[in-house]
Amino acid sequence: MQFSPELAIRAARAAFNQALATGDLAAIGPLLAPDVVLVAGTDSAVIHGRKAQLQAWKREFSAKARSIYSRIPDSVVLSPVAPIAFEHGQWQGVSAADGSLEARGSYTAKWREMGGLWKIEAELYLTLA
Repeated sequence: MQFSPELAIRAARAAFNQALATGDLAAIGPLLAPDVVLVAGTDSAVIHGRKAQLQAWKREFSAKARSIYSRIPDSVVLSPVAPIAFEHGQWQGVSAADGSLEARGSYTAKWREMGGLWKIEAELYLTLA
């Protein structure tokens, strides 16, 4: 079954959120472009490359006071000239122990279709609370 690009991106985001919730590194890897870039919200730390991002998530998943992050897309804007898209939305981090809100904000993600699959090329986060 062929999904529209927007639905495919939203489904990939849902799979990414599920992988974050369950600590599934194997499910995150295929959703990231090889040279993916993540700019963190509070300290603007830059994580460059799939391998570096997977290492960061591995550390997060093994943390004693683990947080579970999710991204909630508000919109997906498709380019009419290239197989790329922007996803805009809200993110949050909650305590794995009790579900209390630890942080939240806005984000933008750039996606690219590669070999028939939509992959994250870049994510930029803004911490608001």
